[in-house]
Amino acid sequence: MIMSPIQKILDGYRILLCSKSPRREQLLSKMGIDFIKVENNYKEDIDTNLSPDELVINLSKQKSISYTLLKNKDILLTVDTIVWFDNQLIGKPKNRVEAIKILKTLSGQWHKVFTGITIRNNLLMTSFYDVTEVKFKPLRDEEIEYYVDNYEPYDKAGGYGAQEWLGYIGIERIEGSFFNVMGLPTARLYDELINFLKKIK
Repeated sequence: MIMSPIQKILDGYRILLCSKSPRREQLLSKMGIDFIKVENNYKEDIDTNLSPDELVINLSKQKSISYTLLKNKDILLTVDTIVWFDNQLIGKPKNRVEAIKILKTLSGQWHKVFTGITIRNNLLMTSFYDVTEVKFKPLRDEEIEYYVDNYEPYDKAGGYGAQEWLGYIGIERIEGSFFNVMGLPTARLYDELINFLKKIK
């Protein structure tokens, strides 16, 4: 397979993705970027006094700084995504009852999805965020319960995946990056990676 334009620019560098999200792995791969998945033992410290954009940037920075195994040609990506509705954070549901409650709250409403990303090597660190507005149609109880019972969206901010059944039948409108709703604003990340490499080369 022919090397993608971004991979040509990254030639000689090793991209590390510190994320447990299979959606982010899929999206980064589809961007034509070779990467290695890494993990750390970071525990999120959510500062509720921050605005949503500040919060996701702060979380991605904390994740980045807590990873201490960077080598000279490594570039680390750390990411955090949150759902914001009615001036408050909507987290990942802990159980079925909480998942159903969250989706009933979002039903028929607009909400915002914020993603913060930090790019870091041993010399430089840069962070940015993206935001997407999502509108759900009014959802019936049976639709919400079917989705929760069959897809168990407990690892997803806001209790849903836009790429899953509920996204297909429930999302009326999106303002901004669709892939940001999946957890990775791909177009923005592409440009930011290129700019980062220009600064370190």
